[in-house]
Amino acid sequence: MKLSTRGRYGLMAMYQLALEFSDEPISLKYIAEKQGLSENYLEQLFSNLKRDGLIQSVRGAQGGYILSRLPSDITVGEVLRSLEGTLAPADCVMHDFDCSKEENCVTKLVLVKIKNSIDSVVDSITLRDMVEETLNN
Repeated sequence: MKLSTRGRYGLMAMYQLALEFSDEPISLKYIAEKQGLSENYLEQLFSNLKRDGLIQSVRGAQGGYILSRLPSDITVGEVLRSLEGTLAPADCVMHDFDCSKEENCVTKLVLVKIKNSIDSVVDSITLRDMVEETLNN
């Protein structure tokens, strides 16, 4: 599995929101500058993150974005799934996929274990963990 720029850049932006977590909104321009990302691209990503309840937008001159929950309550897995969709290494291990070769598939066991391992790792890391890791290094 390979993450696209959507997942990587979105995670970088969410990290910035977690790093400066408060009840004061942070502008998209500021986030883009701090992380070296395109503001226009972040707008697209933030619409997904907002739709999925991970961030909130604040309108107005002093507007911007804030995390909808504490950084310790938002996992990397939530962010990545919001932006990338499923983290499955192949379609056949998704819940709603119907495969005619499933009964005799020799690779499905491996693919399911890969998916479960990926899910376990990304669901065990929070935005707070990311912030603490970088501050401690």
